[in-house]
Amino acid sequence: MSNISGLTTAQIAALTTEQIQSLSTADMVALTTEQTQALTTVQVVALLTNQVQALSTANVAALTTTQIAALETRDIAALRSTQVAALGTAAVAALTTTQIGALGTGSIAVLNTASIAALTTTQVQELTTAQVQALGTAQIAALTTAQIVALETRDVAVLRSTQITALDTADIAVLTTAQVGAISTANIAALRTTAVAALTTAQVESLTTAQVAALSTAGVAALTTAQVAALETRDVAVLRTSQVAALTTSGVAALTTAQVGALSTAGVAALTTA
Repeated sequence: MSNISGLTTAQIAALTTEQIQSLSTADMVALTTEQTQALTTVQVVALLTNQVQALSTANVAALTTTQIAALETRDIAALRSTQVAALGTAAVAALTTTQIGALGTGSIAVLNTASIAALTTTQVQELTTAQVQALGTAQIAALTTAQIVALETRDVAVLRSTQITALDTADIAVLTTAQVGAISTANIAALRTTAVAALTTAQVESLTTAQVAALSTAGVAALTTAQVAALETRDVAVLRTSQVAALTTSGVAALTTAQVGALSTAGVAALTTA
């Protein structure tokens, strides 16, 4: 049975790094939250991985932001999912970019939405593609527009269709043209009509021909007149007849003469049904 809980916080803080490392996992389990908070950053750095893993969720939750930042990346990587879930928003925001990168995909997946929203844009930029893919739809929906913009194009490229559809219209509207260009054709096809309508004209102009060809007929029907006019002629040329037929009356009227000239003969014929 561990007697470590009998030590005062002052005594805990006075322990040398060698003494800290001599503590058993049972001792670590027995620490009170007050004792845990009394650990100095030097002592936290000295903790062995198995000692960190032995901390109760209550003690992990009690760690100060300074203590969190002092944890070695190997210790962060070894945290149990229940321990990661116990981290508060301030603690998550205090993680260094190296520590963020060390979190396993399982750990990323258990972060609550408040913690996700608390991530700094620098932390978001450091997320690996595997970590981004591990985010749940609720976590994706919790991202702020600033965080969305901070996503690397490589991360946008690997988003699952359920993640793309979890983005709200404000998130879609702030995507950079580079990010829009990175969206897979499968995800373009999966875009909700409200998301398509939220695209800026600059974003529409940046769409590749493959992306335009992938738009669902419902998505094409959702295009505003300004968006229709923003389509490049090369994109108009690849429109499927079903897409042309899906254009609204106002959408057809918005086509420029150059765009009409770019339509395939089948596309022109489809205009009669639009």
